[in-house]
Amino acid sequence: MSPTPSKKLWLYAIVLVFFLGAGGAFVLFGPPQLYAKTGTPEYCGSCHVMEAQYEAWRHAGAHRRIKCIDCHLPNDNQVKHLTWKNIDGMTDMFKFYTGQVRADLRISDRGAKTVQANCKRCHEETIARINEERNCWNCHRRLSHKFTGAMDTL
Repeated sequence: MSPTPSKKLWLYAIVLVFFLGAGGAFVLFGPPQLYAKTGTPEYCGSCHVMEAQYEAWRHAGAHRRIKCIDCHLPNDNQVKHLTWKNIDGMTDMFKFYTGQVRADLRISDRGAKTVQANCKRCHEETIARINEERNCWNCHRRLSHKFTGAMDTL
């Protein structure tokens, strides 16, 4: 007798929760400082496909004082932050070790929304006086990882 579809769904959900819990416990309580280490720009830049982005960040003025995860992960709540840190980290690692990383890295639509939300969060007072319908990097092109330096004017 095979399980009904609803029982199968519950079984998959239980297995998923178990693995997520085990993975989270490993990251938080496993190797010493693993969570802290994986949040550093040096860790992000240790992958050879990220070397150019790391160097651009290092020479990007005021933003070199913040970490990659401050811009590239959701920071509005801790659960969302940890969830996407794990998802993005595992996805990046999978793509890297299976040779699926593009030579010309591009941010995803979800990633762009996250970066935009973090720009607004950090620069809330400044942007209250401007049109917020554009992405920040439309005007601040030189803050991208390809171009560093001062604001690019139109």
